[in-house]
Amino acid sequence: MEQPEQDIATGLQPLEPAAEPQAPPTPEPQAYSEPGSPVFDAEKVSCYYGSFRAVTDVSLSIYEHEITAFIGPSGCGKTTVLRTLNRMNDLVAGARVEGEVRYRGASLYSKDVSPIAVRRNIGMVFQKPNPFPKSIYDNVAYGPRINGERNRGKLDEIVEHSLRQAALWDEVKNRLKASGLSLSGGQAQRLCIARTLAVEPDVVLMDEPCSALDPIATSAIEDLMRDIKSRYTIVIVTHNMQQATRVSDRTAFFSVLRNEESDTRTGVLVEYGRTQQIFEDPKDSRTEAYVTGQVG
Repeated sequence: MEQPEQDIATGLQPLEPAAEPQAPPTPEPQAYSEPGSPVFDAEKVSCYYGSFRAVTDVSLSIYEHEITAFIGPSGCGKTTVLRTLNRMNDLVAGARVEGEVRYRGASLYSKDVSPIAVRRNIGMVFQKPNPFPKSIYDNVAYGPRINGERNRGKLDEIVEHSLRQAALWDEVKNRLKASGLSLSGGQAQRLCIARTLAVEPDVVLMDEPCSALDPIATSAIEDLMRDIKSRYTIVIVTHNMQQATRVSDRTAFFSVLRNEESDTRTGVLVEYGRTQQIFEDPKDSRTEAYVTGQVG
């Protein structure tokens, strides 16, 4: 069971040394209204599963109100790095992160920071749509209710606003009591996005959100991402390079270091920059080979 709201550290501001851990104060949204300011700063981040190093020495900054795409071949660590940004890897036995990940200037992995609160501020949409076995309404209202919202009128407002943001309201407004499991794949993924937006996150992480969708549903999700980036910061993992060029402002290309002796592969960040530069004028030959289709 999740902790009451007042007991959860938000992890959004650095802490002064104290005798006992304290919850950092929640920042006011207007403090981050300047476009282009960094939201995440990762420095020499390495990710391990037990003794296996899955990703090594990743350093990059992710900026506010932009869409950042992570691309690269399978096994290069794209999703692992994405999951470090909201501490989802904490849920994997034996996983650990070395290096520094800062969110809004605060250390994301400080012992004073609650992973639960991190995930409230940094939401995640998964590869496969995963509506709860509840009504469409209850899927969206779930997060606000967990956070203590009980006023039906307020919940109605949140549900409608979130479904509108996810470009789903007009399609489901007359069947909010229907099961979320009754929706098509594209609709179900937009429902999951609405469920994420209902708790008013600061950042939305998307792990291949269109990989299981047809072109029409994919186009709808891409339009949605472009529409909401004025209100959220978005990081997306995608195998679709055309999608990265269509929706992202910046692109990070990851590749694999192979150890022939141990037959292991470790992900490495090869190049990071503006999307147009990555695809039209890559600086690293490995990036050029990947984006031109010479290697996959």
